[in-house]
Amino acid sequence: MFEHIEAFPGDPILSLNESFQADPRTDKVNLSIGIYFDDAGRLPVMRAVAQAEADLLADLGPRPYLPMAGNAAYRDAVQALVFGEQCEARKAGRIATLQTLGGSGALRVGADFLRRAFPQAQVWISDPSWENHRVIFERAGFAVHTYPYYDEATGGLRFEAMLAALRELPRGSIVLLHACCHNPTGVDLDQDQWRKVIALLKANGLLPFVDMAYQGFGAGLEADAFAVRELAAQEVPCLVANSFSKNFSLYGERCGGLSVVCRDADEAGRVLGQLTGTVRANYSNPPTHGARVVARVLTSPALREQWEEELRAMCGRIAAMRGLIHDRLRAHVSGEALSRYVTQRGMFTYTGLTAGQVDQLRDQHGVYLLRSGRMCVAGLNERNVGAVAQAIGSVLARPAA
Repeated sequence: MFEHIEAFPGDPILSLNESFQADPRTDKVNLSIGIYFDDAGRLPVMRAVAQAEADLLADLGPRPYLPMAGNAAYRDAVQALVFGEQCEARKAGRIATLQTLGGSGALRVGADFLRRAFPQAQVWISDPSWENHRVIFERAGFAVHTYPYYDEATGGLRFEAMLAALRELPRGSIVLLHACCHNPTGVDLDQDQWRKVIALLKANGLLPFVDMAYQGFGAGLEADAFAVRELAAQEVPCLVANSFSKNFSLYGERCGGLSVVCRDADEAGRVLGQLTGTVRANYSNPPTHGARVVARVLTSPALREQWEEELRAMCGRIAAMRGLIHDRLRAHVSGEALSRYVTQRGMFTYTGLTAGQVDQLRDQHGVYLLRSGRMCVAGLNERNVGAVAQAIGSVLARPAA
């Protein structure tokens, strides 16, 4: 019956992580997967999260199915964090928010909803983008194209080319945007550039779908949400996927949200109904534990303050590692190839290394990057950054054949 089924080639990121786990070398360094590690190289347990869990475990009760839309307190907390407590669209009830299985689940539920609502639409993603963006939308049935984004020569943004491409898109096209800490390049739009993009989207009748997986890891919780808040303020219909995997260090709990900004409260109610129908046809309803933890932290003033303090420290450590790898590479790299380590932001940097050089780093030095040259800066620490810089210098001195 299944003889015709082809072998799954594997996800390039997760497969590489499996190879890292199987590598017997004790000095290996994992800079491939998008996970924040502390300076000891460990996955942190945030104190605010641990306290919230302890509080919840002290008051155990029955665990019934959640509604299809998810935990109500969690959904409200998600909406307040993403759009701001005083957001006019939020006050008017114009935002439909759903609890999802992480950011990936939000993207897929949104993609399935859009496919039913706009069957003739096509999707545009940045060049490059997170590999799973294309997979998710293609599996939902969309044709997926790219718009110009990353400038390989400068390590910056091809902003004018991006605008020119967006101007040519048919009305009703779906445009996937990264709110902050662009994955994989670390190159973000500034606020003035965002305003220009949003004005174009509104004028040309394009539908933005914003992925915000790293709120708090760029310029801070408020600044990182500028794009989605400006879209809501400008009354641009949009979808927003957010995730708490990174900023709560709750990767395995799969805590995410999908929000849709609508014209009015009646429209938001109908959209929420269709979103819950999409969930029912997929996983029926989301899990309870992670959502209760997140909601408790975000709605308890003391825990919220502690969480924000911890998140700022995590963001600061990433910035410090950027500065450190930049300084250690001075002897090997110069110009824009060096400055990108500090001008790009968030967890990722596009190093400019070729696939062959990345292979050399892995095989000869036990330093794991994606073959695109993407480095997860959050995997660096004071113990390994010197060895990583030396390894990069070594492969640059001996280019791959």
